[in-house]
Amino acid sequence: MKIHIDLDCFFVSAERTVDAALEGKPVAIGGRGDPYIFSGTASNQELLIDNGGAFVGAFFHRYQGDDLKQYIDPDGRIRGIVTTASYEARAFGVKTGMSLREALGRCPSLIVKAPNMRLYHRLSRALHDFLQERIPLVEQASIDEFYGDLEGWVPDEEIPEFTDALRHAIKKHLRLPVSIGAAHSKYLAKLATDEAKPFGCRTLFPDQIAAFTRSVAVEKFPGLGKSIQRRCREYRLETLGDLLRAEPLVRSWGPYASALYDRISGHELGELSLRAPRKSIGISRTFDPVYDRDELRRRVAILSRHLAYAIHKLEVYPTTYTLSLHYLHYPKAHYSLTEARLFSERRFRTLALSLFSRADAHPLGAVNHLGLSASHFSSQTHRVFSLLDYESDVHERSLDTAAVSIRNKYGLNILRWGNEFRSEENSL
Repeated sequence: MKIHIDLDCFFVSAERTVDAALEGKPVAIGGRGDPYIFSGTASNQELLIDNGGAFVGAFFHRYQGDDLKQYIDPDGRIRGIVTTASYEARAFGVKTGMSLREALGRCPSLIVKAPNMRLYHRLSRALHDFLQERIPLVEQASIDEFYGDLEGWVPDEEIPEFTDALRHAIKKHLRLPVSIGAAHSKYLAKLATDEAKPFGCRTLFPDQIAAFTRSVAVEKFPGLGKSIQRRCREYRLETLGDLLRAEPLVRSWGPYASALYDRISGHELGELSLRAPRKSIGISRTFDPVYDRDELRRRVAILSRHLAYAIHKLEVYPTTYTLSLHYLHYPKAHYSLTEARLFSERRFRTLALSLFSRADAHPLGAVNHLGLSASHFSSQTHRVFSLLDYESDVHERSLDTAAVSIRNKYGLNILRWGNEFRSEENSL
């Protein structure tokens, strides 16, 4: 069988491992667009790439001081949203994605904590290591989700006892509550976990699938896209049981729908895989709408410096670069460029500014999101670098190495490009 392990209210549970006073109280972890990275002062950006993968971003603002004050603007407005809420907070109607202002209105006693991403990364890695010591094959699906393959390791009839012992062992050693679902299919195991929450276990045997899925809403099945959901509504297939009874119809929708049917029925088991190597790295920020193109170019330069530092720390050589931007009133836009040269921070900054100019399809429109990413690393694509530019690129690489050494010691903001400063700062 395969098992799915999901950390209950992970960010809140992590905070409780370092502050026992939060136990049993309504707690929410806040989130907001990082307003600090573009400021003229030190922004306390922290690079976390140990187990970031595709799960979470690489750069985070390291919050200091009173947690709630991080979400109150100088004019007194409460900004930000709830990223995780404890079960005690959910009893008041507080839920993920809700504005902090509304959450505090529903639960005046709500304790708002700023995120501590270093703590969450450390505990996620600790759980991964803990599981690897007890399960032959472990797949990490996200920062708070894991799959395990027990086939040939634990007999099916002993699965309930094994998962129950595992969740209590995790709680004892890491002080983290988890819920565990088990089934022959990884997709049904994940579905079983939802029923087991909080801090419970649910084993789904083959002869129980029909009864288990009978009343489960279609949209709750993992991986079921909006187009399939729309078709289900058109044919009044409201539950997974309805869908399973309409096999000829569902299979007529095409190969994707047919594969989905096999997953729901338990015929497609879903293979687990070890974590794939990182294929890209990026940085993005959402902010209040900005019309000024000089200010946006300044922000692109800042993002390029941060991403360049991460690329050097990872010791990778990207060959494809992408800039994306979101408009307030227009569709999203992006532009990509591929080049086979040794990476250098100076050239990447120039390239990023060029990408912005090409991606900016509505130069009079307000922009509220910028993103930069680098992908197709040479170690994976095996592309040959340009020999014509190799000598100058090696020289720039040596300069970058020296810059990284200085930033490692004194902080990322100790060396900045001239166009990162606002005009009023340049006049001083």
